[in-house]
Amino acid sequence: MNAHVPALSGGGQVMAIVPQTFEETFRMARTVVASGLAPAALVGKLTGDDAASAVAVAIMSGAELGLKPMVSLRSFTVINGKPALYGDGLINVVRMSGKVAYLRTGCDEINGKLIGYCEAKRLDTGEEKRVEFSQDDATRARLWDDRPTVRKQVWDNGQKVWKNDVPNDAPWYRFPKRMLAWRAAGYCLRELFGDVLGGIRDEFEVREIDEVETMRDITPEKPAIPPKPPAPPAPPAKAAAPIEAEPAASTTEPEFDLGDFLEQIETGLAGAKDETDVAEIWNDFDAPAVLETNGHADMIDTAFAIRDRRLAQLAPLNGG
Repeated sequence: MNAHVPALSGGGQVMAIVPQTFEETFRMARTVVASGLAPAALVGKLTGDDAASAVAVAIMSGAELGLKPMVSLRSFTVINGKPALYGDGLINVVRMSGKVAYLRTGCDEINGKLIGYCEAKRLDTGEEKRVEFSQDDATRARLWDDRPTVRKQVWDNGQKVWKNDVPNDAPWYRFPKRMLAWRAAGYCLRELFGDVLGGIRDEFEVREIDEVETMRDITPEKPAIPPKPPAPPAPPAKAAAPIEAEPAASTTEPEFDLGDFLEQIETGLAGAKDETDVAEIWNDFDAPAVLETNGHADMIDTAFAIRDRRLAQLAPLNGG
């Protein structure tokens, strides 16, 4: 019987599946959504073809930058409708362009202050550039955060509540050197390799810009006609005023937001620099228990996929 079974051959080159038409792109996007590997930042609460459309757009956006489909999904995020690259994704795109003579990033400490830098040179034109982003720059931009604890909303038994003295897990507190270097790289690479990046920014810069743009002016408008002055108050009555009862505390519980919860997991894991950080952040969220408690047990695999995707991103960084 084994005489007709073809022999197994070793070797060969691994080739990525790269769609050539829109139909092929959409077919791949549907497969990604069905497998649960679609990033929560991309699909949010979308399902079916709506979610596949978001994934397809990310694949096409990455293709314009020379990224393979699955690399695009690991490198891209979407913040309020704006595509952005993770910090390492920005550097990866420039390196893959073949136009880099050298590219170096890092962070130095001078007189007790940190200074992130990026220096690069184009291979085709010979242009060179060095950009620095210091701790003082981050302070002026209101990015620097050296508080060990903060007041923030956290998930507690499936509900969002405000708590004081919560450990500060902001990227600018946990990884200040990396954030300074990435910010310097964003400015340097967009100016020196603008033709390669096509205006794409890094994730943290897009998030900060979005927060500024979405701020609302809540100053009340001035009335067209000035109000009449109030009448003089009546003399106080001799009888004692009744004691007002305190209003009853609201018992309305906040509704569980699945998309927001998954996006918080992805944002938190984006700041992890190694597998240990990923494990700590993952344990803090306790995603399986929270999702099961709120009736979303079918999304537990999606949460694990978010964690595994970040571990896959960190693997080449830790290896090199």
